[in-house]
Amino acid sequence: QVQLVESGGGLVQPGGSLRLSCAASGNIFSINGMGWYRQAPGKERELAAFITSGGSTNYADSVKGRFTISRDNAKNTVYLQMNSLKPEDTAVYYCNAAVTATGWAYHDYWGQGTQVTVSS
Repeated sequence: QVQLVESGGGLVQPGGSLRLSCAASGNIFSINGMGWYRQAPGKERELAAFITSGGSTNYADSVKGRFTISRDNAKNTVYLQMNSLKPEDTAVYYCNAAVTATGWAYHDYWGQGTQVTVSS
């Protein structure tokens, strides 16, 4: 079994910054893509940022230039640096990772979510 544990959420004023972390642990042979998704009240979950095992990144248009995703493969950890935060960034942020325990089939795992609230 694999666990993803997120940390770093909280309350921040507009224009502020937060850094989210997500550490994977358990039966891990390797991790392929890792991503951060978010879900605002009354809305569907959406991709915010994604990073491949090789370090290639992809961002939602709404966060480009403000968010930066990175990963530390040695620590099985993915980060999301969020700058110039806006009220519309308020959401529960979920970590996702494609993990294999054997080197064959990959399975998707999700963290429990961390709340980010941007408000004055």
